[in-house]
Amino acid sequence: MNPFNMRIVEAMSTQLSDMFVTDEVIVYEKEELDALKSVDRIPLKWKNKVSENEIASFYVVYENDAVYSADEAGKLTKYEVATGKQLWQVKTKHRFSAGVGIGEGLILVGTFKGEILAYNESGHMLWQASVTSEILSPPQAQNNIVVVRTVDGRVFGLDAIDGKRKWIYQGATPSLTVRSTAGITLAHGAVFAGFPGGKMVAMSLFNGNVGWEAAVSHPRGVTELERMTDITSAPVVNDRLVCAVAYQGRVACFAINDGTQIWTRESSSSAGLAMDSDYVYVTEDKGIVAAYDLLSGASVWKQSKLGSKKLTKPVIKGQYIVVGDDQGNVNLLRNYDGVLIARSATDGSMIQNPASPLPDGFAIQTAKGGVYAYSTQF
Repeated sequence: MNPFNMRIVEAMSTQLSDMFVTDEVIVYEKEELDALKSVDRIPLKWKNKVSENEIASFYVVYENDAVYSADEAGKLTKYEVATGKQLWQVKTKHRFSAGVGIGEGLILVGTFKGEILAYNESGHMLWQASVTSEILSPPQAQNNIVVVRTVDGRVFGLDAIDGKRKWIYQGATPSLTVRSTAGITLAHGAVFAGFPGGKMVAMSLFNGNVGWEAAVSHPRGVTELERMTDITSAPVVNDRLVCAVAYQGRVACFAINDGTQIWTRESSSSAGLAMDSDYVYVTEDKGIVAAYDLLSGASVWKQSKLGSKKLTKPVIKGQYIVVGDDQGNVNLLRNYDGVLIARSATDGSMIQNPASPLPDGFAIQTAKGGVYAYSTQF
């Protein structure tokens, strides 16, 4: 595809992504909104600030008693996990588009120009590498391999020592897709990734060879819009299963060794899912968080009264499920029944990416650049 057509597709994708979250007005009763105001507040440990982000969204990550954040202005910041004190900040001339990723002692960020920058925990740059297009999800590292995904459907494996390219996988990219921050999951010496059209691929972490492919969802409908069923979030993995969810499609779990389908249920999500030893939790469209039995896929509970239809991917923290929303609120749900236990407001701007677990809580970053650390010790 030539650059001109690529820009058209990306522009259409951005418009479609916006449309998907505004195509239906959901009215909440006054009693429901009042109930949200009456729940307990989540204890705030500390807050800090980075630059506001207009296009990209960033993950806060925890590693070795420190929290890292990045922003579009090209700043990478390290905080003390207990107090939020800034330990160092790297200011670059790059425009960061994705981060922060961690692994193999590396702190990783990506740029709109398709550059991967690797730093050590002291903030010193170790290497810089280039791939074919912009990076929208954090690079990940494991077993001396850095894996990064680009907006043009490619997955790259790089040497964690110097950033040199080791392998590349080219995924299929339909003419009409949802522009998303779909990432990859590294586990058991493999890379798991979902793609437009509802396909999930398991490939070798070491050479990029495909082990198996599975259909999470199949396109349905007449028009191209109706037939879109993209996987726009990273799969989740345990020792036996890998599960994924597709927009306008299904949530499904497969055997990790050969991709045999174990169960599937109708679902639609552009946010993502999480897994513990009992359930698969899915942030579904229209502001619903749902739990499915891990072994059978049976529906366990659904929570639809959080006052927003745009929620983040769920994150498991102990007995709680953490989800943020487009109004800057953070919600704690009880894992076994979905009951809202506590809720707190941040700066009123969208929380686009999921929380990052901390030893005694979690941290999030807002679109305005607010970095918040909360405790789950009530």
